[in-house]
Amino acid sequence: MSDRLYDPHPSDQGYSQGGNNQTARVQDEINEAVSQMQKNIQLTSQRGERLDNLQDKTDALAGQASNFRRGANRVRKQMWWKDMKMRMCIIIGIIVLMIVIIVPSVIYGKHH
Repeated sequence: MSDRLYDPHPSDQGYSQGGNNQTARVQDEINEAVSQMQKNIQLTSQRGERLDNLQDKTDALAGQASNFRRGANRVRKQMWWKDMKMRMCIIIGIIVLMIVIIVPSVIYGKHH
């Protein structure tokens, strides 16, 4: 840095030239900061759009999960009824088989 103190109103040419350089440097720094802030705002806006997109996908996935749950419950109930029908058929078959075996033996046993 220079030994000269900052003078916002320089009186001679030497200070004026230094002031112009310093003003240009400060303006460049301001322009850089403004540019960086604009980039940050743009990135934040893009991030917000991505978050909105993610929220939409999340809502769609929640709806699909709900539909899947309803479908799974419906299939579970159908399979339960199918299982019960099969069990009833087996039980009825066993009863009929027992009747076919027991009734003739009882009738044959009475005749002898």
